[in-house]
Amino acid sequence: MTSHTIKIQHEKFGVIFQDTFTDSIQFKLFLSAVHGCIELKNDLSFFNGQNFFIHIPHKHLKNSIIITKIETPDMVDHFKSKLESLVTK
Repeated sequence: MTSHTIKIQHEKFGVIFQDTFTDSIQFKLFLSAVHGCIELKNDLSFFNGQNFFIHIPHKHLKNSIIITKIETPDMVDHFKSKLESLVTK
């Protein structure tokens, strides 16, 4: 399963947002929202309607470093870690 991670880090406040998405469409929509807020100079406000709410004022968003990462687990790494755990027993 591929995981998509976004991290927003501010110089003064540290990591102000970090989340991992398993659905690539949700990740793309969230990235589009972040990009739109930066370009249009709006605050980033997002609520999923249930249990997730975020609000980052534009002045802090524009001064942040935003890093994304896509990780696809490799079967070789999976079996390598299993073998290493068996060897260390």
